[in-house]
Amino acid sequence: MFTRTLNRLLLTISMCCLVATANAAPIYDADAAYIKGDYAQALKIHRMLAAQGDANAQYNIGLMYYQGRGVTQDYQEAVKWYKLAAAQGVAEAQYILGMMYYDGQGVAQNYQEALKWFRFAAAQGYAVAQSLIGLMYENGQGVTQDYKEAMKWYRLAAPQGNAAVQNNLGAMYQQGHGVTQDYKEAMKWFRLAAAQGYANAQFSLGVMYYHGRGVTQDYQEAVKWYKLAAAQGNSTAQYNIGLMYEYGKGVTQSSQEAMRWYKLAAAQGDAEAQHNIGYMYDIGQGVTQDYQEALKWYKLAAAQGVARAQTNLGLMYGKGQGAPQDFIRAHMWGNLASAAGNPDGAKSRDLIAERMTPQQIRKAQDMARACQARNFKGC
Repeated sequence: MFTRTLNRLLLTISMCCLVATANAAPIYDADAAYIKGDYAQALKIHRMLAAQGDANAQYNIGLMYYQGRGVTQDYQEAVKWYKLAAAQGVAEAQYILGMMYYDGQGVAQNYQEALKWFRFAAAQGYAVAQSLIGLMYENGQGVTQDYKEAMKWYRLAAPQGNAAVQNNLGAMYQQGHGVTQDYKEAMKWFRLAAAQGYANAQFSLGVMYYHGRGVTQDYQEAVKWYKLAAAQGNSTAQYNIGLMYEYGKGVTQSSQEAMRWYKLAAAQGDAEAQHNIGYMYDIGQGVTQDYQEALKWYKLAAAQGVARAQTNLGLMYGKGQGAPQDFIRAHMWGNLASAAGNPDGAKSRDLIAERMTPQQIRKAQDMARACQARNFKGC
């Protein structure tokens, strides 16, 4: 399982970095005022320079409207000033304009317009814009999906050191999207991103070591990388560590430690972790057996469509474990699990049906349809 994201450039670029040589002294005065928090004075100087056509001053006014510094935050006004600066070739303004069209900030969301501005910035070697063009081709946003074109842009951006892009490039090699699948090349890019502390790349390295892809299989190394990603809140890494403790892979087997990691992942909404917690309470693995607690966790996972949790809920209602015995709910959950392709759900549904009246079965079927229509919420 892989999560691909791109770090967005923070809109807190120091104004000193955008100095126009011809107006150096006023820009320095504006920068000094900005640093002191005298945004009104900074804005006054920038407006004077912007009226003379200074592109960096136009950009900085856009930035102040975007951030709400010295003015009421106003994305539409920010767009106006960014456009003036972008038209004069300020790459940062072109990139931010692209982001505002991408997100629909101050303008109607428009992927084609976003792509246009990203291309202007990318032509100046702006790595984050190159990255986003790659992402848009990868996802088919504003363009026809084209993995080879995505690879082209990622390759331009990745050597400039953006960890998120390096991770995305690694994932493309890992999956063989737009390029021949190459696990060793994937490992190279994942390592570069992970060395910068990028959690998704650390997670991906854990996956590669776990399965022995591009490296010798090494569960201990997998745990190491999973833990680095988990420490940054990666819920899938937390879940995977739970699995490794549960089954003793790369670590000493510990159901209690598995439960601890599952709960960290479950707190972030990881459905499989929620199911596993339910199962451990159900059978008393690493915890005191507690059917009510098991039912609670199964319900959370079932509401996210986990068929195993739906099957187990049906079994618990059928036996009256954790809740009063309820054949209708037992049939409903078994039916839902069966519809999701779980054969055990079909078996439990059919067994419970032998103990139900035709009217009860019809009611259970109606409830299952209604539950499915609500995407398993409130069932």
